Amino acid sequence: MLDRTGVIVEIFHRHANTREAKLQVEMARLKYVAPRLRESSGGGGRQQGPGAGETSLDLDRRKIRDRISELKDQLEAVQRDSEQRRAGRRDQLRVALVGYTNAGKSSLMRALTGSQVLVEDKLFATLDTTVRALQPETKPRVLVSDTVGFIKQLPHDLVASFRSTLAEALEASLLLYVVDGSDPTYEAQLEVSRSVLREIGADVVPSRLVLNKLDRVDAVGRAALMEKHPDAILLSAHAPEDVSALRDTIIGFFEGMMVDDVLVLPYAKQGLIGEVYESARVLSEDYNEEGRVLNVRGLPGAIARLRRSLVAN
Repeated sequence: MLDRTGVIVEIFHRHANTREAKLQVEMARLKYVAPRLRESSGGGGRQQGPGAGETSLDLDRRKIRDRISELKDQLEAVQRDSEQRRAGRRDQLRVALVGYTNAGKSSLMRALTGSQVLVEDKLFATLDTTVRALQPETKPRVLVSDTVGFIKQLPHDLVASFRSTLAEALEASLLLYVVDGSDPTYEAQLEVSRSVLREIGADVVPSRLVLNKLDRVDAVGRAALMEKHPDAILLSAHAPEDVSALRDTIIGFFEGMMVDDVLVLPYAKQGLIGEVYESARVLSEDYNEEGRVLNVRGLPGAIARLRRSLVAN
């Protein structure tokens, strides 16, 4: 019979979709199984395997160690690719939805981005980070990430194995802590989310509290939530006006981080105009003897990167 950790590992296994998640889950499963082999080995005293005197239990454990080593190598390669993709988005506006499992993050993600992300009323329906652009699109674009849900006392191996998934939260400019406001235990769930993010160092990222599923809360309950959390965003992911207001809040947050600047795009580098429009908002254009003069608004890092591109040989 599986214990709590075993049940969680099995749930993760059933919901893993991408290659990275499958590798992470298989590693977590093997780490869970390895110390329990003795109990299910039926007495591993039989001689078997290439090593003299190696019992079937020894052989099984060696196979697990070898497989974990293979998984680590494969995972490192996948994570290098993921890091390269994240690096390409580093100067973009990024918001991550984080919170307890089943808090409605995926429903909110779909409402904000118009994407067909998986929405199920199940634990751990989302195990992989999904990244989509906020809709209607802004200039520059705002990227929204939907991350794996947390639970109380998540086994350490699973927190460690999903660290790369949670890296989306660590690298975001804004975290939205999504909480099921209709759940009587929402405060404990919020603390779980915050503690997990503290563990990976993401507690330093600016954040806003989003109390979701308010369509399930009566007027008295809403008043109590507002009194207890006056700075929180109260909404239902199924109410278009609520989602629109949240979108405005997100855009307003990023507007406060942007700066205005002037870029000169040399005539010999007009092919970079698409990169400029992708990375910043072009307020006006003009021309002089050097090239196209662009008044832009964007993140300082993005503008600095554009400036380096414009002067590079």
